[in-house]
Amino acid sequence: MAVHSVGVLGAGQMGAGIAQVASCSGYPVTMVDIDQNAVDRGIDSITSSLQKFVSKGRMEPKDSQSAIDLITTSTNRNDLSDCDLIVEAIPEVLQLKMDTFSELDNICRPNAILATNTSSISIDAIAKATTRPQRIIGMHFMNPVPLMKLVEVINGSDTLEEVTEDVISVAESMGKIALQCNDSPGFVSNRILCPMINEAILTLEEGVAEPDAIDGIMKLGMNHPIGPLALADLIGLDTVLHIMGVLHQGLADDKYKPASLLVSMVDEGKLGRKTGIGFFSYTTN
Repeated sequence: MAVHSVGVLGAGQMGAGIAQVASCSGYPVTMVDIDQNAVDRGIDSITSSLQKFVSKGRMEPKDSQSAIDLITTSTNRNDLSDCDLIVEAIPEVLQLKMDTFSELDNICRPNAILATNTSSISIDAIAKATTRPQRIIGMHFMNPVPLMKLVEVINGSDTLEEVTEDVISVAESMGKIALQCNDSPGFVSNRILCPMINEAILTLEEGVAEPDAIDGIMKLGMNHPIGPLALADLIGLDTVLHIMGVLHQGLADDKYKPASLLVSMVDEGKLGRKTGIGFFSYTTN
């Protein structure tokens, strides 16, 4: 099945980014969120992002406007019914995703592909909430979506090969590089990344080095563009903790146990950039 239209459920940072790259690639997009304020913030985010591309000479003004014109917004999930591919980008809560996919299963055409942008939740668990597990797949975009090249494509146990091929084709048409993996806790990206971040936090917790030294050693010695502690702040410490919990529970191995310092910082509301303080301090507007 060729994909001619894309639905995006969620107009937050990830959802808006996915809607943007889809519309910039010529797909008519329907972006849906729970209320008009959320939808408006999503459109504002897309408009601001496109204006930056125009100001840097990476996009013509007419192409920016064409991308905006291809996006239809709504607060009604029923408006996703005619989309060929729907990408869900809502909070990382299993029951919420299962309820959402059950609803989408009833709304969308039987041959529509339902994809989740989850960074760690089981594709099979989500698929079980539907009557079409063969058409459920993970389509994990990286943040920020307009700039990052990777889409991690996660196959569930029942995902059809043709569905995978269609999703890869869509990702590539968006200018992305699609790399496949099979459903497993954390997939590839976060199974490798988050334990590294957790180890950096343990290194700080044990007094081995201070944050600047830990991040500096990883940047200068390992050629990482950003240190693990600064990256944790960017991702959000609550998100890192959630993913470590998924790994710890799903793989049943204490090597994935979240660092005590990570747990305590989340309890104290020190979540990184979004709260203005994490392992480093940030100026919030």
